Amino acid sequence: MPRFEDDPVDVQVSSTAPAIKALSVNHTEKAGPAVQGISDGVGCWGESNTWMGVFGFTRSTSGGAGVMGQGDSGPGVIGKSSKWIGVFGETEGIENGPAGVWGEHKGAGIGVKAISKNGAGMVAFSESNEAVRAETNSPGTAAVAAINNNPAGTGAAVFARKEGTVGHAGFFAGRVFISGDLAVGGDVQLVNADCAENFDLAPMCDAEPGTVVRLTEGGAVVPSTEPYDHRAAGVVSGAGSYRPGLLLDSRGGEGRRPVAMFGMVFCKVDADAAPINTGDLLTTSATPGHAMKATDRQQAFGAVIGKALVPLASGRGQIPILVALN
Repeated sequence: MPRFEDDPVDVQVSSTAPAIKALSVNHTEKAGPAVQGISDGVGCWGESNTWMGVFGFTRSTSGGAGVMGQGDSGPGVIGKSSKWIGVFGETEGIENGPAGVWGEHKGAGIGVKAISKNGAGMVAFSESNEAVRAETNSPGTAAVAAINNNPAGTGAAVFARKEGTVGHAGFFAGRVFISGDLAVGGDVQLVNADCAENFDLAPMCDAEPGTVVRLTEGGAVVPSTEPYDHRAAGVVSGAGSYRPGLLLDSRGGEGRRPVAMFGMVFCKVDADAAPINTGDLLTTSATPGHAMKATDRQQAFGAVIGKALVPLASGRGQIPILVALN
């Protein structure tokens, strides 16, 4: 630290009292500073051998700062340390959302920017709450953006790790879109029940969830209307308490329906032709969009849509079935 040998005033004291004490007796809001330093170099210099170089304290209850720094073209405050923290902020306040360190940009710039040459740009830790929380009201940008700019790098833009077997390394409460490949090193566990694929619905017809459908000549689907129809495509997914666990060919369009290819779905059935028991093979029926028990095994070959999981003695209704086309 440089020493100034040509100081115009040299004050020395041996007690614990301040070497210089200035007191402003103007106790109004228009009171001026007790000490003002003006220079083409450093306006005020504070130096200590064992503790703080400069200490500021305020009793303000309306937001006054203990120390304020203001710059025109340079930083308002510069903090620098060769062995510890460049800038340290601490608070015990609980009202009005206080922060240990608060950065705010009044325009379109960055509120807080962290840069490191070889270490972490920013480290955040909390004992009992989120270590990092990001929120935005933007209509088109993300609350958090992570970018790895190294095209040859093997590191991820986002890395999350959860210790133990309880909880998740990542949790998403909304829809998730992945524009590239998805690689999984473990099991894929799906809560919902069937694997479905979207098919175009033929014009001028409808097929609600649970409806048995067949293929048209153009590859679209319509509700089935014939017994033992070898053009049977499956059951429209989404009826009852079951939803597709995996949905293929998710291109847009109003006139499309998810047809279960395998797995469990609720299906419309007609048990008036023959009572349905658990495990019975099901095929298309003459009742539009309904399945029935396949009593003729020879006709059923190539027209089976699945197996009944529960019985239905008579009448029409929806029952869960295991889709297994053959």
